[in-house]
Amino acid sequence: MDGRIAVLASGVGSNLQALIDDQFCGQRIALVVSDQPNARALERARDARIETAVVEFGSFPDREAFSAAIVEILVAHEITHVALAGFMRILSPAFVEAFQGRILNVHPSLLPAFPGANAVQAALDHGVKVTGVTVHLVTAELDGGPIVLQEAIPILRYDNADALEVRINELEHRLFRVALRVLIQGRIQVHGRRAMIEE
Repeated sequence: MDGRIAVLASGVGSNLQALIDDQFCGQRIALVVSDQPNARALERARDARIETAVVEFGSFPDREAFSAAIVEILVAHEITHVALAGFMRILSPAFVEAFQGRILNVHPSLLPAFPGANAVQAALDHGVKVTGVTVHLVTAELDGGPIVLQEAIPILRYDNADALEVRINELEHRLFRVALRVLIQGRIQVHGRRAMIEE
């Protein structure tokens, strides 16, 4: 089978669950890694009989050592592709280099608008009329890699963060599994900052 996926997640793992439930992606997930020992994502992985690992940031002197420890685990598990599904730690440039062109992240805004944490609330605070979801290849630049898929949703008149996040999560679940599938199939071609999906 082509592709052995590691999913990195820090929280409830709803994007992880969407990947597990996808026939193509689910059978290729070989490992789930979290920096939070009590993350719900780890329970989801165990329920699906997927191996797990916990790498706590506080156990390492810096981001580089933390990232290197994760790389070591991924290499030991013969991981070929990495999906960042709500992983709330910034990984080192060395990590990105180790899996260059094979790391996907899902982000709850239309990048380059509202990078970083709290993007849903930031969109509301800014008063934009449209936000959405971006799935991009990961580079050393925070939320700055080539965009693979992107889709907009309107911000409704009475939206709050909770209501908007529900709709964004549904969109994330759909786009992330499609993007991961085409990445593993080798159908993403990158030209400068542009990522093109081959039919």
